Amino acid sequence: MRRHPLHLYPVLVGALAIALAAALGITLGAPAARAATVTVQAESYAAQSGVALETTADMGGGQNAAYLADGDWMRFDQVDLGPAGRLTVSARIAAATGSGSVELRTGSLTGPLLAVIQTGPTGGWQTWATRSADVTTHPTGAQTVFAVLRSTTPGDFVNINWFSVVSGGDEPAPGWVDVDQTKWQAQLTQFRAMTPAPVPANAVRVPEFNATCTYSHSKPDDPIVAPGLPGASHMHSFFGNKSTDAFTTTQSLLGNTGTTCTPAKDLSAYWIPTLYERGKAVEPDGMIVYYGSRLPDPTATVPFPQGFRMIAGNAKVQVATPAGSPNQFWCAGPGGETGRSADGNWPLCAPTAKLVYQLVFPDCWDGKHLDSPDHKSHVAFTYDGKCGGAYPVAIPSVSFVISYPTSGSADGFSLASGMASSIHGDFFNAWDTAALGQRVKDCIVQSAKCNSAGTF
Repeated sequence: MRRHPLHLYPVLVGALAIALAAALGITLGAPAARAATVTVQAESYAAQSGVALETTADMGGGQNAAYLADGDWMRFDQVDLGPAGRLTVSARIAAATGSGSVELRTGSLTGPLLAVIQTGPTGGWQTWATRSADVTTHPTGAQTVFAVLRSTTPGDFVNINWFSVVSGGDEPAPGWVDVDQTKWQAQLTQFRAMTPAPVPANAVRVPEFNATCTYSHSKPDDPIVAPGLPGASHMHSFFGNKSTDAFTTTQSLLGNTGTTCTPAKDLSAYWIPTLYERGKAVEPDGMIVYYGSRLPDPTATVPFPQGFRMIAGNAKVQVATPAGSPNQFWCAGPGGETGRSADGNWPLCAPTAKLVYQLVFPDCWDGKHLDSPDHKSHVAFTYDGKCGGAYPVAIPSVSFVISYPTSGSADGFSLASGMASSIHGDFFNAWDTAALGQRVKDCIVQSAKCNSAGTF
């Protein structure tokens, strides 16, 4: 069923929105000497079937195409596909449930297939992520492009805010960081050659190991979102590698062996927005980073490549979180939650309990990129208990369990990023590859619970 009856909106006919054109000096229809990005807003279609519009909560505001189901389509005229050569096409999507794809076809609804962009749950109908596909052979110049929705999910399965086309060269699209396939294949070879440790008869059969970390330092830096720009972020609380700052790279993490995590062979950087109580920072008294699997069969799980990075949560989400809302802060310990803050957004804990949050990261990877422009589009959450489509590689399911030494008060809390709903976290992998690989092999692949030392 649709989320609500489809309302028909007037067909919008007009010029396609072009992002970055002025900054890059691009003229539509003319070959660009360097890679050119053309952004097509979903609401700028020239014709459509089954499409409604709604106000978007995505960056930049405006409207998005909504309530899209199998067979719906949009037509866009005069889309510049640039000169011959590599093309990357992307769609900015949001979905609460269901999965499917967007077929991009040229000329007609059944015309030549340009690309297929896979979709899946992003965490909500206004929780946005960018999904992409690479194209090697395509028509050039201005084309009529149809976006055709395909899904076996009953009813609506996706919203779309915009499409983009990056053309004009063989270099990766801006913001995408390619994995070094030679190094990655060597790491996989090392991992597959590892002999798993024997699992004791009394082992807990849960695919999991962890790194136990304490607070390191705070800085208004974010080496994933704002690399090389000290002070450009809201305040973050850092865990793990003690050197983490705006200038952090894979090499700097591996070169600085000081860490607040056990085991010492985990030199990764982990960070979250700083929590404030009555204007004073409250730093966690601990964070456990769990590495596990939510797959019914975790045996296909492989370790992360060095330099892999991703983000969970969304700093821009500013909505109320009254009792009963999903993904809440909660109270752990005797007495548990005893009430709510005056604004209803935060729990009040018994004096014997602490404020806690668990942040869960995606667990499927495209196998191609260490990072993506929004730091999420190279990964996705499992769907129907498996990884597949554009995200075929099963990676460990990472989650932060964060404990704060406070019970709270009626005044509530705030995050450096805003309301409780804006909680988010960053992971920058710098594990020793042998240590990480052996834990994945022993603990996740064999479905056996391990401790921070990687033993049963």
